Amino acid sequence: MKLLTISTLYPNSVDPKHGIFVQTRLRHLVARHQDIDAKVIAPIPWFPFASERFGAYAKYAKAARRENLNGVDVLHPRYLVIPKIGMLFTPFFLFLAILFSARKLRKEGFDFDLVDGHYFYPDGVSIAAACKILGKPFTVTSRGTDLNLIPQFRLPRKMIQWTINQCDHAMAVCEALRTEIIKLGAPKEKATTLRNGVDLQLFQPIERKQRTSADKKILSVGHLVERKGHHLVIEAVAKMQGVSLDVIGAGEEQHNLNALVERLGCQNKVRFLGAMGQTELATHYGSADLLVLASDREGWANVLLEAMACGTPVVATNIWGTPEVVDENVAGVLVERSAIEIRKGIEKALERNFNRIEVRNYAEKFTWDATSDGQYSIFNRLMQEA
Repeated sequence: MKLLTISTLYPNSVDPKHGIFVQTRLRHLVARHQDIDAKVIAPIPWFPFASERFGAYAKYAKAARRENLNGVDVLHPRYLVIPKIGMLFTPFFLFLAILFSARKLRKEGFDFDLVDGHYFYPDGVSIAAACKILGKPFTVTSRGTDLNLIPQFRLPRKMIQWTINQCDHAMAVCEALRTEIIKLGAPKEKATTLRNGVDLQLFQPIERKQRTSADKKILSVGHLVERKGHHLVIEAVAKMQGVSLDVIGAGEEQHNLNALVERLGCQNKVRFLGAMGQTELATHYGSADLLVLASDREGWANVLLEAMACGTPVVATNIWGTPEVVDENVAGVLVERSAIEIRKGIEKALERNFNRIEVRNYAEKFTWDATSDGQYSIFNRLMQEA
């Protein structure tokens, strides 16, 4: 099976954490089903300047046009993103980048059998248009914002519905997103839930060392953007006694979050640790007493599974796929999205004193095997039908 994965959510050597969940799913698929020969087209927004003063945008210019990542050939064609109006025009420019790269691979001898696409908008729309010209079957996997936010806009919604109609099969990382795919027009038999797994070798319990402080250690992990809700977690713990908070991540809200900490006078209990790789992150999960995720929307929150695999219970907002991740009987507490309710959830979780071995045992149910087998079955069927 020659498989072409296409997604703008895929790592590159300059930004190795970007879209790592797509790379991880592909890596497990190829490892489990070794008859698959996979390549990746991972388009990157075009930006002309690599100077550090351009911040995150400079990463786009520095990224290689083609590279080998974990044994997989990855192409990074550029596509144009126009500020403010880019949402409507991006699918067209992305389509061109995908089409030219796919044709290049075919000329080189990689005549792929089908396309494994990720994210319905803009990626899915562009993939659908390219596959129509290339004459190849394709799937699209929904991961969250592409279906729980973007369809609120009229024109993107119509494009997403067209993509759902065109694709040979739709996948979702949680049942809530699969339900949304069906609401947007997919027949039930055309949509499948394939949940993300967790790397149980990387994320596992560690020996918890004696601390100098008696405070309970709380974690809030994710990009520093409003929708991740770090500000709500800070507000929740600001006046709590006996707890400290480590915020892990980087992003545009850093300044505002610093200002919030100063305004609430909780500088002595909140630390910003910046972004970090998964190995270092696993250590912080393992040493924490609790992970809190206060997002306003999530498809399948990987950080919850990663923390639970390390034996750490969680408090999370009760939205979209999160109730499918967190079993309140053994692994955490679900709350409404407000600072008051998050504080109550933290207090409840700490009082319950979850058994960390049971939390780990629960997380062990979420292996990648079932997801990889589900993908493989769908891909084989589509190849036979084609």
